[in-house]
Amino acid sequence: MQAITFRRGSTVSDPQCFTAVEKEPPTLRARDILVSVRAVAVNPVDTKIRDGQVFMGDAVDILGWDVAGVVSEVGSEVTLFQPGDEVFYSGDLRKAGANAEFNAVDERLVGHKPSRLSFTQAAALPLTSITAWELLFDRLAVTPGKQHDAGALLILGAAGGVGSMLIQLARRLTGLTVIATASRPESRDWCLALGAHQVIDHSRSLKDELHATGALPPITHIGALNQTDRHWAALADIIAPEGKIGVITNHVTLDATPLRSKSASLHWEDVVTRPFFGGDKMIAHHRILEEIAWLADTGGLRSTIAKELEPLSPTTLAEAHAMVESGRMVGKVVLPVQF
Repeated sequence: MQAITFRRGSTVSDPQCFTAVEKEPPTLRARDILVSVRAVAVNPVDTKIRDGQVFMGDAVDILGWDVAGVVSEVGSEVTLFQPGDEVFYSGDLRKAGANAEFNAVDERLVGHKPSRLSFTQAAALPLTSITAWELLFDRLAVTPGKQHDAGALLILGAAGGVGSMLIQLARRLTGLTVIATASRPESRDWCLALGAHQVIDHSRSLKDELHATGALPPITHIGALNQTDRHWAALADIIAPEGKIGVITNHVTLDATPLRSKSASLHWEDVVTRPFFGGDKMIAHHRILEEIAWLADTGGLRSTIAKELEPLSPTTLAEAHAMVESGRMVGKVVLPVQF
């Protein structure tokens, strides 16, 4: 099969950052499916593995863990899919990614692609939608439903991939007042278009910005998606008594002591937990993606694709990585696969 490998520790200016190669198709385990890849998105984790900040093992020489495609073959114990099914998924970072003609993935991490979305539109959704779903419903323990006294969710850094999905899920499926943070006009407009009730500027005092919006419900939940260290003191001050703060980014230190007097709680969300530790909980990814597909097909969610670069090649992949590393992306960048 054709694939694009990466040079570990490289920058996007390195002409050998990505290389087109021929490889043997992956071998299937009993519950694996082989997917003919049609589109793949780029996430911050791809850039961190490429530049050497994150090491996933020598076996990972191909990036790309946000995928849409068509099932080509199935393992001996597969029950959820059959050849010809259109699928989308975020996969397992310990295995080679999908910047390739084919990709193998455990069926329990895969959902049926939304029928109303193209492959590129669908590839923008899996990793961020699973992260947002787990953060909102599993970690922050928000109960779905439109109860009028649900409180408010503050989303720090809301214009990125996870924030774009978190806005939509909270607005469509809960009664929370959704307050996004964004610092540029285009990211502010993006958050409002996705359904945020209010958008405040995180380059200013968060407390002052909240006060300037007028009467709002207490900030009972916070999704801290970016620059949490920088804003931690303000978040601890803002969160309501017995509130919950969910975090997705890495931190050298994060002192939860300021939450003690409020009996507020800190929760970590990492989309790789269920794939890494395996077992029966892996099926949660399949179930979440089936829900996301239903919401997309019934008009409850929109794809967060913001840029399409085609076709997938070493050149376009380097361009996509540069866009993600710029820190100025709204939504997701996706590459159609046309080997």
